Amino acid sequence: MSTGALEDLSRLCVHTITTKPWDIVTAAKNYAAAGVKGITVWRDTLEGRDIKQTGNMLREEGLNIVSLCRGGFFPAADKSKRKIAIDDNRKAIEEAAALGTPLIVLVCGADPTQSLDDSRQQIQDGIAAVLDEASAAGVKLAIEPLHPMYADTRSAINTLAQANDMAEALNSPWVGVAVDVYHLWWDPSLEQEIKRCGQHHNLLAFHVCDWNVPTTDMLLDRGLMGEGCIPIRKIRSWVEATGFNGFNEVEIFSTRFWKEDQSAFLQKIIKAYREHV
Repeated sequence: MSTGALEDLSRLCVHTITTKPWDIVTAAKNYAAAGVKGITVWRDTLEGRDIKQTGNMLREEGLNIVSLCRGGFFPAADKSKRKIAIDDNRKAIEEAAALGTPLIVLVCGADPTQSLDDSRQQIQDGIAAVLDEASAAGVKLAIEPLHPMYADTRSAINTLAQANDMAEALNSPWVGVAVDVYHLWWDPSLEQEIKRCGQHHNLLAFHVCDWNVPTTDMLLDRGLMGEGCIPIRKIRSWVEATGFNGFNEVEIFSTRFWKEDQSAFLQKIIKAYREHV
């Protein structure tokens, strides 16, 4: 693994949400011009667009379409809401296929009016309900565990162990896990669970950013790599020891950075990637 300033950009992917003020065409042109090789597309950027044409545009810019974000949000105490969620995930699979990406990242959801155990069962049932469509479309589904502070409404899957348990229970080549350092850096079992991913060949995505100290917003204050306390390079070494050779995806939700000139921010991302990832 290259280190420091020697790190090239061949495995750098940027999420469209990271440069939220840019539309997808602007993001694609600027990512490509800066030497970024991968893009993860958030579904909001596709609204009102021909998705197939958008995928062609991204490839013409020389970008690998790493994944589509996001599916999930399966749990609900109301059965009709669970059906709506499953239908939306089927739509996401259709969008991913039209876009030409092999992966959807699942932010699995939770319902605070019921137990976490009930939400987790509904997540597993929801994923199982869309597996035939995922297989037919050639699109894999990555279960992304989220930090426990989101266990109320965003995700009842809060550790990599839980994500691994669920992926193994579903036992499908179309289901795996996503590792995001922001959500998992604190977990004392992280290295062990990443090794477990390698044993089952189910590690599908690796997301990076940093944890600011102090964090001023639970959702919208992620740091640029190197600003905070996450041992990103160490975690990357564990990920790569599994044989993972995919993209390192920069996913930063930050009202602070969204207020900046996005071209200048992109250059900061590249510098931080070279020095800290």
